[in-house]
Amino acid sequence: MTGNCLEVVELTSSGRPVLLSSEIECSLLSAVDLECEDLLNFPNLKSGILTLTTHRLLWLPDSSSQGAPSAIPLASITHIFSAKKSIKSMFASPRVRFQLSVSPDGRVLSSGLGGRSVVVTLVVRGKGADLDVFLTKFWDNWRGRAWETGNVEVTSGSESGSGSTSSGLYTKEGTVRMVGVSGILRKEQEMWETTDKSLQDAFQDLNALMSKAKEMVMLAEKMRQKLLSGSTKPTAAEDEELGSKQEMQDWMLSVGIISPVTKESAGALYHQQLSRQLADFVRLPLERAGGMMNLIDIYCLFNRARGTELISPEDLLQACFLWEKFDVPVMLRKFDSGVMVIQNKSHSDEEIFARIKTLATMPDALRTGISASDAAITLGIAPGMAKEHLLTAESKGLLCRDISPDGFRFYVNLFPEIDPNNVYLVKDYGVYDTWIRVASAFG
Repeated sequence: MTGNCLEVVELTSSGRPVLLSSEIECSLLSAVDLECEDLLNFPNLKSGILTLTTHRLLWLPDSSSQGAPSAIPLASITHIFSAKKSIKSMFASPRVRFQLSVSPDGRVLSSGLGGRSVVVTLVVRGKGADLDVFLTKFWDNWRGRAWETGNVEVTSGSESGSGSTSSGLYTKEGTVRMVGVSGILRKEQEMWETTDKSLQDAFQDLNALMSKAKEMVMLAEKMRQKLLSGSTKPTAAEDEELGSKQEMQDWMLSVGIISPVTKESAGALYHQQLSRQLADFVRLPLERAGGMMNLIDIYCLFNRARGTELISPEDLLQACFLWEKFDVPVMLRKFDSGVMVIQNKSHSDEEIFARIKTLATMPDALRTGISASDAAITLGIAPGMAKEHLLTAESKGLLCRDISPDGFRFYVNLFPEIDPNNVYLVKDYGVYDTWIRVASAFG
């Protein structure tokens, strides 16, 4: 417990909160203080980011904040006070007061039943905050009581297996949770009948699809938990019917992000929160692509995962530029040709160059050279990306190129001693002997 009073909020590697099952972000406010004069053990939370979700109030520190990430369950709130309008309030920071239920030892209860009541005040010091909109959503989420209807089914479907749980938008490891319906195949006859009926109902019209979306997410999560548990080994018949676990995980990418960051919910913090969510999202695609992906491919994957909440290319680019200010494991890189990619900070160009050099020194490659397609097959990436790696290797002096009507062909550089700043002079006369031997070998 933070200060033996509030719940601790787990964060991803980009600083985003780990959401609960079925929990969705609704509104964000910047520069918010949390105060409570009735509790001596209430933590000192100053000038942080307040996130309102369907289940909790989340307070997260920024670079200038004081305090640890903390949460207040909406279930523990017993009353929300109406904002008072007065002349004094016009010149002071806006405040929101609500009543919490706490235990005798001062801990916030997970429900509003029992204990004594204390008053907590939100002091909004950020500029441009629409407090009326926040209050409306605060009231709606508190009255909606989503925590009473969204947790039971997922809990029953999360069986013990690997010992770690994953729910909501992020896993505890920080990766974005992907869920979908296209990969749900029959494993048990009863589950197949339920899924088939749900799909038939959902695709009758758009309204039916929207009403069944939550049920599909729950079902996909149950399937994912069983796949990750690894408690039982499937039979050969089951393997043939379901395919590998990796294929199943790939099929479950079709629905996408449950709670995408939007301008409506994040307000002035939109690009900052979008940048953090993007950093969490790209980790899995980058791992599968070898640590680097084209920015255009990331744009398509991210928009597909966001569903109807599409973003513009400018929003994506601005979100990538903000990574320089955050401690995230990914970065935006621009090649000399102007092509922009997203890569892991742990990505090593030297490893790529070593594989390219091995390919270029093969007997056939010494005679005919290698193309971008050849490198793409070896590296397991798109030809466009492979060409960028080849050009970068050329700039490092590892390769040299030949331009013909058939396109670019790259050869291993047999004269690494040549000074690239003065191609007409060599550093070592031994290079001349090497040139003679190479010329003799090629007739």
